[in-house]
Amino acid sequence: MNVLIVESNPDLGRVWKRHLERHGAEVTLVAGQEAAILALYGQEFEIIVLDLVLETGSALAVADFASYRRPEARVIFVTNTTFFSDGSIFAHSPNACAYVQSATPPEDLAAMVEHYAAGR
Repeated sequence: MNVLIVESNPDLGRVWKRHLERHGAEVTLVAGQEAAILALYGQEFEIIVLDLVLETGSALAVADFASYRRPEARVIFVTNTTFFSDGSIFAHSPNACAYVQSATPPEDLAAMVEHYAAGR
């Protein structure tokens, strides 16, 4: 399974990447919108783990582009804020499949990635 992680915090991104790789995933880690768009041009991904608050660019722009370029890719949004905590992210992003906190244990995130990738 191919996974794209879009995370501005390099330490957190590396933790998720290593954990998913241990579960057999091929993982591409990028830090912002521009790199995510380039990755989506060049590769197919089953799952995108996308930080809702990026330092550079817009997570919603990445999700929107993914729904156009890679409509089969599902998006797991992660955040350390309460923004969209009402579940409205699912109305804004048709490819959203989950919304979790950044502090979610890596093994739980890996289980979610495997679950949603299996449905594809």
